[in-house]
Amino acid sequence: MAPPADNAPPLDPRLRANLKYDVPAGLVVFLVALPLCLGIALASGAPLLSGIVAGVVGGLVIPLVSRSALSVSGPAAGLAAIVVAGIATLQSFQAFAMAVVIGGVLQLALGLLKAGAISHFFPSSVIKGMLAAIGVLLILKQLPHAIGYDQDNFASESFQAEGGNTFTMLAQAPQAIEWGAFLISAVCLGILIGWEKTRFAKISWLPAPLIAVVAATLGNELFKAAVPSLALEQKHLVSLPMGDGAQSLLSVLQLPDWSAILRPDVWVLGVTLAIVASLETLLNLEAVDRIDPWHRKSPPNRELVAQGLANMLSGFAGGLPVTSVIVRSSANTNAGARTRVSAFTHGALLLLAVVFAAGLLSHIPLACLATILLVTGYKLAKPKIFAEMHKLGWNHFIPFVVTIVAIVLTDLLKGIAIGLAIGVLFVLRTQMSRVFDVIHEGARVTIRFNKAAYFFTQGKLVALFERLPSDTHVVVDAQNASYIDHDVAELIRRFQQSAPRRNIHVEIRGL
Repeated sequence: MAPPADNAPPLDPRLRANLKYDVPAGLVVFLVALPLCLGIALASGAPLLSGIVAGVVGGLVIPLVSRSALSVSGPAAGLAAIVVAGIATLQSFQAFAMAVVIGGVLQLALGLLKAGAISHFFPSSVIKGMLAAIGVLLILKQLPHAIGYDQDNFASESFQAEGGNTFTMLAQAPQAIEWGAFLISAVCLGILIGWEKTRFAKISWLPAPLIAVVAATLGNELFKAAVPSLALEQKHLVSLPMGDGAQSLLSVLQLPDWSAILRPDVWVLGVTLAIVASLETLLNLEAVDRIDPWHRKSPPNRELVAQGLANMLSGFAGGLPVTSVIVRSSANTNAGARTRVSAFTHGALLLLAVVFAAGLLSHIPLACLATILLVTGYKLAKPKIFAEMHKLGWNHFIPFVVTIVAIVLTDLLKGIAIGLAIGVLFVLRTQMSRVFDVIHEGARVTIRFNKAAYFFTQGKLVALFERLPSDTHVVVDAQNASYIDHDVAELIRRFQQSAPRRNIHVEIRGL
């Protein structure tokens, strides 16, 4: 096992020794995940229970197979647009559930074929930019909820919002402030920031987010009894779509339509879900490993197998597609989780909650959960992170910033694609610099290649050849180059053939 970070406590490999950290962290993640599961289902145009089903399956199944210590899986906001379009195209959620099953089978196959290595082709600046962008998004999206302006979907990660966009929502929020929510958020923020400075911080099974949820719930009940004008209405609280009891749960499940397995459009959607969900999972997995205090490395192929099994089961039960989710994983890490037990605990609590405790959970203010996510967002996008990336130079800083801006203004996958494209451009720019040196010694000019020369070097070479004066002896020395592209070699040989017209003699070495 890799050594822990400088400020991380020792990691005990025994399961029992970590329960006092993992179970409370799992409870915190459960409280954050519950409204997110519901909100993502709402944003996806799917039955609300399908989001809970995906959360339960992601929590209970994936930790048993995966080897990622801190990753938490469930329905992802990044897939909402695909889900909306898929349900509309197939004209049936049951047919869509069949596509989820197919996507899971394909993911399982990708894992067995060891396709997880694709995550290694993304530069660190883009991965760090993704983490910081999620932090910025959490702050921008959850600020309105923290003051009781619940116009937008609680789980939204899209720039577009109900009746506008992220920035218009921020501008409108102060005009519709709920003072009860504002006070609850202020108290929760004080608890989350100040908890570490109290003697209670040493109690490992009592994390600050859990105390914040209890304080917020009791605070709103106090408002109802003593100051009704500050009490929050049900629309500002967690809401489950069914009553208590297993029978109520089973009665609203929408299981897959097996006859749809022969439809080509169902298979097209299944392939799309497999590819996009796999890519999002692998990128999130890489990001979670970067914030792991013990720097553990999660095997990506094993993760694809786990995700494939979970998506098959989620589809069987009428759930949304599942991926590793960075918001819940970050909340898990910040709550002090150490092993996969925390993710499993969150899944078990989701199941127990929808079966037995729907009424109890309906007393939790969304403003409190928004405040927890605000603090999580700040930890992902601290100013220190921007300063560190700036010190690495423009080749790292610009792709980092572009990734953040692109994700905030579009969505996760589009933003990563834009950041990756900018990263590749900077790699090319670096590769094109100092490919060769030009040494002038009287009538002798030496063009010495220092490293590999690819096709995009041709432009600089053509410009150099055109500037060379007549009556010159030119030496093209490629002995130190690890690789010379065929197009570059052909360009040099064509110059050698045409150079005598300008009374230039060309000598080639090592080509």
